[in-house]
Amino acid sequence: MNTTKIVITGGPGTGKSTLINELIGRGYTCLEEISRQITLEAKKDGIDQLFLTNPLLFSKLLLKGRQQQFLNAEKRSSEVVFFDRGLPDVLAYMDYIGDTYPQSFIDTCKGSTYDIVFILKPWEAIYKSDNERYENFEQALNIHEHLLNTYKGFNYNLIDVPFDTVENRTDFILNTLNM
Repeated sequence: MNTTKIVITGGPGTGKSTLINELIGRGYTCLEEISRQITLEAKKDGIDQLFLTNPLLFSKLLLKGRQQQFLNAEKRSSEVVFFDRGLPDVLAYMDYIGDTYPQSFIDTCKGSTYDIVFILKPWEAIYKSDNERYENFEQALNIHEHLLNTYKGFNYNLIDVPFDTVENRTDFILNTLNM
């Protein structure tokens, strides 16, 4: 079976994880964001913010984890798999901080493409910082622009998810997919 791979992306605090949780609640197969896991693992090793301390190492770990999610999606019996962020997000964040990365990052993104990408704009009304989210709202806006540019650079057509309740945003996604 050919699994349709759908990314839900956006800057920090845009409601991606909430949407993913709603989709899970409705019985859809979803692969959750893994950057918090990497951050928490690094904290166990005494590194408070691995992305800030060693962005290239963090991004290599993240790219590897997301690549594994992509490969795992191929093996699932689900017709559709939703991802909380995709491989190009790693490059967008590296571009955002102005850091370089190896060609292999680009090759990985070119070699593992998603079928559909939904993007959530920064929404000040729901934005919150926490221990793993250190960006302020202005930085979230900047990250959003980098996400747009990166995904468009890989020739994705991005579908904007409008501001609304989580139920209505989820309905929008499912209606767009004719599900």
